[in-house]
Amino acid sequence: MNAVSTLKEYLKIFLISVVGACIMTYLSCSSCSNDLNRFATTSLFSTLMWMIMWIGNDRLTHVISLRISWVDHPIKRLVVGVISTVIFTILVAIGLLKSWEYSWNIKFGSYNEFVIISLIITFLISLFLHGREFLLQWKRSAVEAEKYQKESIMAQYNSLKSQVNPHFLFNSLNALTNLVYEDQDKAAKFIKQLSEVYRYVLDTQSKEVVPLKEELEFLDSYLFLQKIRFGDNLNIEVELTKTQSMLAPLALQLLIENAIKHNIVSSDDPLTIRLTEQGKFIVVENSLQRKTTIGEPSQGIGLENIRNRYKFLSPLPVEVNETDGKFIVKLPLIEVE
Repeated sequence: MNAVSTLKEYLKIFLISVVGACIMTYLSCSSCSNDLNRFATTSLFSTLMWMIMWIGNDRLTHVISLRISWVDHPIKRLVVGVISTVIFTILVAIGLLKSWEYSWNIKFGSYNEFVIISLIITFLISLFLHGREFLLQWKRSAVEAEKYQKESIMAQYNSLKSQVNPHFLFNSLNALTNLVYEDQDKAAKFIKQLSEVYRYVLDTQSKEVVPLKEELEFLDSYLFLQKIRFGDNLNIEVELTKTQSMLAPLALQLLIENAIKHNIVSSDDPLTIRLTEQGKFIVVENSLQRKTTIGEPSQGIGLENIRNRYKFLSPLPVEVNETDGKFIVKLPLIEVE
């Protein structure tokens, strides 16, 4: 909120407070109608009280909403809001009364009636403020949910597009052509594993997360195809045990595919890829031996696609590092109740 908007807001609060204080004084102070000086003094005090209550509760409501979300914890937010409002109102009302009495030498008599009236007025104002804050948070939540849904759909589309790519199919069919003449049994197994890969891709395209156990079973089929293509030039080490955890579908396969696509895989420079666990992360690590020219053009949606998907799935970020001749990606494990 800029300075002009803030000034307009405070001016509005001041005008409403003046009108409300005059009405409150007229209705609650029978002697004020015959004593203009007393009417003005009491109205001024009521105006001050209204403004402090209004602005104070507005700030209090905003601070509480930042710490406790209406959307995630509505009951807790309501209870904390009510208790905070009561405590704030009582403290401010008694504090103002004592300060006013001391400054103007005016006796208000019993505090009970005044505090009760203050509470009633404050609750009416707070009801409006809490209601407004709830509606604003609900609106922001709805807008963000729609935005996240669109981004999630786009990320899933990009994920599918990056997995079912013609280069992988082309290379697989080339390998199959050679196998048909060399080893028909292995060729039959190759066809079965290739169908398993594409079946899994199609089955998971609409899923946000999958069990690690299912992803590893799919990875076995995918790695079988790659081992046929590269033989001993490609070394894959999988050391994962937390099979009850969840992760984004096809994320591991995409990282392995990227490592193969961007690094030299040859008898002179075999490529090693390791999948291990480290706390709440799966670590995908490969030896860094970049190609000087890349045969398969990058679609530009590999790591960025994974990062975008994990924004919706985990509070932990995807970590990417290059160190000691290794390229390392850490994927957060997702615990789903």
